[in-house]
Amino acid sequence: MHFLLIHQYFLEDNAAGGSRWNEMARIWVQEGHSVTVIAGDVHYMRAKEDQTAAKAFDVNRNAAGVLVIRCKGSKYYHKGFLGRFWSYVAFAFMAVYAGMRFANSAYECIIVSSPPLLVGIPGILLSKWKRIPLVLEIRDLWPESAIEMGVLKNKWLIRLSYGFEKYLYRKARLMNVLTPAFRECLIQEKEIDPDTIVMIPNAADFRWSEHALRSVCVRGVRAKLGLEGKFVIIYVGAHGLANDLMQLLEAATLLRGTDAHFLLVGDGMQKKMLIDEARSRGLTNVSFLDPVSKEQIFEYILAADAGVAVLKKAPIFKTVYSNKTFDYLSCKKPVLMVIDGVSRDLIEQAGAGIFAEPENPADLARKIRIYMDDRVLLRKQGENGYRFVHKHFDREKLAREFLECIENQLKVTGKSAIFDVSKVN
Repeated sequence: MHFLLIHQYFLEDNAAGGSRWNEMARIWVQEGHSVTVIAGDVHYMRAKEDQTAAKAFDVNRNAAGVLVIRCKGSKYYHKGFLGRFWSYVAFAFMAVYAGMRFANSAYECIIVSSPPLLVGIPGILLSKWKRIPLVLEIRDLWPESAIEMGVLKNKWLIRLSYGFEKYLYRKARLMNVLTPAFRECLIQEKEIDPDTIVMIPNAADFRWSEHALRSVCVRGVRAKLGLEGKFVIIYVGAHGLANDLMQLLEAATLLRGTDAHFLLVGDGMQKKMLIDEARSRGLTNVSFLDPVSKEQIFEYILAADAGVAVLKKAPIFKTVYSNKTFDYLSCKKPVLMVIDGVSRDLIEQAGAGIFAEPENPADLARKIRIYMDDRVLLRKQGENGYRFVHKHFDREKLAREFLECIENQLKVTGKSAIFDVSKVN
């Protein structure tokens, strides 16, 4: 089959960040299918230093054999909500043009990965123009997330967002959600036919973690980072409003004078503020690193003792899986889970970590001390998590299950088939 994927945040080769679709597309190409991607050229964590010479459209084939059509992004993306909103609008209409100008008519399916929700505009228009089915992937519940975070306040925009969301759900032949809570929300609150929903969650990329487990010298990485003799808690990901990484600085303040050391890898709108705050507090037990490639991040995870997953305390975040949780577990590292809801359920079901109450730094500091005082528990939970994600969250297996679901759906006429995919026992 030939798929057209519309994903504003599809990564460039070796870029830092969540690589869900880079890996999925690679696996599908290996299975003998073709994948073309329409994407933006702005990274969701950090701005390019110079975009003045960027072309409106750049068409290249990546290392995995995926044809990638990149649309020039707005230079205002990292300038707050209005800049980001304008970037969403601009990408939506550039993607329509890219699909009509560069994308041939041989596609059998269009897949749209949201958020942002506005990627549904090119998905719907190109689906109608090419007369092929539309598959919608929901990585986060929009507009609920934006509303709860306080970044979407305009009543007219909220009403319009809900209306477009409802219309997009009606037009999708199949919907993929990333967590069981998303599925429940779509069925119970948005009244979506459960027969049109499949769940292919985020997963562990064992291709990278197994290579790191075989080859990385942990002692050497620690020496390079100046972390010898420390109990290292690593955070990998965005440094934004939703992540609320001030919780980690508060915990670091409480753990000052111990061997605990926080290693924060990534970028985002709040990173400068966090660095300034750590400096003003005189925190020598916190280090900040710039984003690194997917391959290199596993070296840093292996050099840590535990991973931490953290989000702001908000009801909407009880529905999400933390992406980097799977990377930590694939490296046999237990997780300090500072997110309630389904992420907490996953860790406790796997016996692979400890829950700490969000926005309660004292509780997080206490949970870190548990691991520092009990290295047997630390290793045991790391091994538990590794086995659990191997069984239930292997990217290779789930990518093929998603492919099978789409292939089956396209053969169905009338009422959609029922899919029973990767239920965690």
